[in-house]
Amino acid sequence: MDQPKGEESRSRLQDELRQGRPFHSKGQEAFLALLRTADVAKRRFTDLLDAEGVTLQQYNVLRILRGAGGDGLPTLEIATRMIERTPGVTRIVDRLQAKGLAARGRRRDDRRRVWCQITSTGLELLAKLDDPVKKADGETVKGLSEDEVVRLIELLDRIRCTAEADLR
Repeated sequence: MDQPKGEESRSRLQDELRQGRPFHSKGQEAFLALLRTADVAKRRFTDLLDAEGVTLQQYNVLRILRGAGGDGLPTLEIATRMIERTPGVTRIVDRLQAKGLAARGRRRDDRRRVWCQITSTGLELLAKLDDPVKKADGETVKGLSEDEVVRLIELLDRIRCTAEADLR
């Protein structure tokens, strides 16, 4: 579609958001496109995990605990490894413990910190979810070539590193 001279073409995001005016900058449009894309991808995983009775954050904690092995991790260490930073790691672990998916306690050699471990039930749930999650991972980027996926990762890394440096 040719636009009249001086008139910019509408972006797909403008149409999705039913926004009549252009974005005030390409930076704003990129930021909103990133948020919108993250929301679409998140919904795919949320639907998958809801069917198994866990939230995306609970799933993230379970994956972190599985990776930690039998020793588990202190609550504060789990918080630093979360995909989405949240102040409520203790509440997430509370819910996982209530479901029998995680356990926690103090160690004799370090009574100051609470250590969390994944239970056998939690491991079974993750094993059940592994293949559907891998499939959803692939479906999330199926519109991109392998080279484009690599480039996307590089660009997102740059955005994240710059933004985190600015926050310090």
